[in-house]
Amino acid sequence: MCPIINILQVWNQKINQKKFFAEIVGTCILVIVSAGPAVLNAKYAGMFGPWFLALCPAVGVGLAICAFTKISMAHYNPAVTIGFLITKHMPRNLLGLYLTAEFIGAFLGILFVKYVIGTQANLGANAPNYAYPTPVIFGVEVLATMFVMGITLIVVHDRGHHGPGWAAVGAVIGLDIFFFGTVSGASMNPIRSMASAVASGYIHDLWLYLTAPFVGTSIVAFVYRIKFKKSGSK
Repeated sequence: MCPIINILQVWNQKINQKKFFAEIVGTCILVIVSAGPAVLNAKYAGMFGPWFLALCPAVGVGLAICAFTKISMAHYNPAVTIGFLITKHMPRNLLGLYLTAEFIGAFLGILFVKYVIGTQANLGANAPNYAYPTPVIFGVEVLATMFVMGITLIVVHDRGHHGPGWAAVGAVIGLDIFFFGTVSGASMNPIRSMASAVASGYIHDLWLYLTAPFVGTSIVAFVYRIKFKKSGSK
């Protein structure tokens, strides 16, 4: 009975309801601007190229972060949510709220892609390049996610919710996709990959994106927590 009471208490706070809907909208946007360009590029025989695949998420996710960071800290990513849990930037009782919102937002986003943009490229499902050894692919995906979590924590620690940090996070996401996408697929986000994979039925490489991003964010989060615990900071 206690967990149910706790859930109700969390939901009854208006600020948590705002966080919930902000995460739904933000995650929906993230999936659209990440999977949608891949679908369009395949639909038109690759005419847009890698810059398009990197620029759309960089700008789209950056703007979504700018729009909602003061409300929910703009996670849009279960791996980032776990990272914030580790660093104590998010209370434990909000974990279910964030993960549920991200799940709903991701699948709303992929439904938009499917019925408005197209179904090519397995709905933009991430796929690694197996010309590289599997440990290299896994390591690259971990590294790409570490960069995202690292810049996110730098922005949060130095500026809180103020300043142009959203642009920095968006830029890192775009650069990750541009430089690492041809190796690991550069998802950096388990729910973004899950939405495309489940909706398209292309689930062969999903294991990678359900593991590596969590490893990446957890490494950075634990380093951050140890460093600032020792220094007496947050």
